[in-house]
Amino acid sequence: MFKNLRFDVKRNKFLLILCAPAILWFCIFSYAPLCGLVVAFQKYSPAKGIFGSEFVGLKNFEFFFGSQSFFRITFNTLFLNALFIISTMVCSILIALAVSEVSNRWFKKISQSVILLPHFISWTVVALLMEAFLKTDGGIINRFITFLGFDVIPFYQSPRVWPALLTFLRVWQGAGYGSIVYLAAITGLDQEMYEAARVDGASRLQRIRYLTLPLLKSTAVLLFIMNVGKIFNGDFGMIYTLVGNNSVLYPTTDVIDTYVYRQLVEANNMGMSSAVGLYQSIMGFVMVMITNFITKKADPESALF
Repeated sequence: MFKNLRFDVKRNKFLLILCAPAILWFCIFSYAPLCGLVVAFQKYSPAKGIFGSEFVGLKNFEFFFGSQSFFRITFNTLFLNALFIISTMVCSILIALAVSEVSNRWFKKISQSVILLPHFISWTVVALLMEAFLKTDGGIINRFITFLGFDVIPFYQSPRVWPALLTFLRVWQGAGYGSIVYLAAITGLDQEMYEAARVDGASRLQRIRYLTLPLLKSTAVLLFIMNVGKIFNGDFGMIYTLVGNNSVLYPTTDVIDTYVYRQLVEANNMGMSSAVGLYQSIMGFVMVMITNFITKKADPESALF
């Protein structure tokens, strides 16, 4: 056994060297912090540390599950993430299909650069731009609305409009970057099939419908399963930067991560914050297993494992 292991290591040493930084990253930032899971079962005090803090069992979980905000923040997290996952995936596929059909090489490169650019723009910059567009007094949109003779829309006092706004921004920021995987999958497809379809008189839409989309199904399902694993984790960076501590918008924008942040900063409740993080991880794992099980029953070849 060990002889075979040494042989495999020697044969694949260059691949292992390439993997070493990623393995080290996971060990430091993913596996080492697992030692801190005990904080979820403690009334943690920084002065006493992990070994000196009082053990309280499941009280941190009871506090979270019993809070008035539990159902609201859980629903908001699941609802917003479902919107983000589905809309971003659909738009990523559409962008990949559109770019793959562009024949002009120069225009194709420019298109790819343009759709990738939003991914590298900070949410802080986006928040400032959104404020310039959406603020009630002097905002670009409200100026245009009043110019047309309509009433001002108080965006920062209207919770109902924010799921759509957040979804739009997520698609704008992530769809182009997400299309890279689908574009790579399309590039790797057998071109002889497309040539045969052209000879048989298939139109461009027919080739997309009957060739490209079915061949992209496995890639789309795999990415969907992986994204479902993060469905209980709200995008704190995006939501907190755009919404901040605006309690008026909490009914539709307050997610688990922003709630945990407030508990940690305002109440200094590190034990409850750790308990919620553990809850998110467990539920994410459960969702991946359930989604993969359903996928395996429907189409075994598209399942993750």
